[in-house]
Amino acid sequence: MVYNFATLDFGESFFGKGPVLKLIKDRLPISMTLGLWTLILSYGISIPLGIRKAVHDGTRFDVWTSSAVIVGYAIPGFLFAVLLIILFAGGNFWNIFPRKGLGSDNWNDLSLIGKVLDYLWHIVLPITAMALGGFASTTFLTKNSFLDEIKKQYVTTARAKGLNERQVLYGHVFRNAMLIVIAGFPAAFFGALVEGALLIEQTFTLNGLGQLGYDALRSRDYPIIFASLYIFGTIGLLLSLISDLVYTVVDPRIDFESREV
Repeated sequence: MVYNFATLDFGESFFGKGPVLKLIKDRLPISMTLGLWTLILSYGISIPLGIRKAVHDGTRFDVWTSSAVIVGYAIPGFLFAVLLIILFAGGNFWNIFPRKGLGSDNWNDLSLIGKVLDYLWHIVLPITAMALGGFASTTFLTKNSFLDEIKKQYVTTARAKGLNERQVLYGHVFRNAMLIVIAGFPAAFFGALVEGALLIEQTFTLNGLGQLGYDALRSRDYPIIFASLYIFGTIGLLLSLISDLVYTVVDPRIDFESREV
């Protein structure tokens, strides 16, 4: 069994009618899509928001945005998904977005641009529902990192040299403050890939890895269960290693070999 797993030979599914690895490869792009777009949206909003909150710390803007982020974080993603369907997917209000799948029935007849637009049209609601819970931690982490750096002596020196606030903020503070945020990107991607995807996939009828694992548990399809645990565990270990290596890339001062024991 150890040899088979090392060579990615997980055997045949009991009920899936095919090799386990093929079933996982067929579902993996959907989960990768959800995780990657969720992370891009979360970081793309949280980092600018965290910087602005740090610059305007204690102001009315900081207070009401903190309240909004915390409230959004407290709402479960699947509950927000249901709310989005009710509002925008043919519930009781507007019918703007599709409520299931990642492509329309006429997908094969569309042009390349049409396929891209159709794909983006389908992922708006599930990505929005998944990204909601990721705003809080990244936003407050960015804010606190910037606040810690702004209080340091080199920032005072930069201001004394006549640099304006934008030059100080993005020329000096940004790199040091973003170390912990950038280095945590691989682990955050793994969290977005694994956590919370099942209920979102169920709500929007997306056949990703979360749905595959849930069906395997219900039918006691042990080859798929073991393979999923093995693959996710391996990915988690690799991304943790990458996170540590990213620290040394973004901050060359971290060099344990040059330290005296």
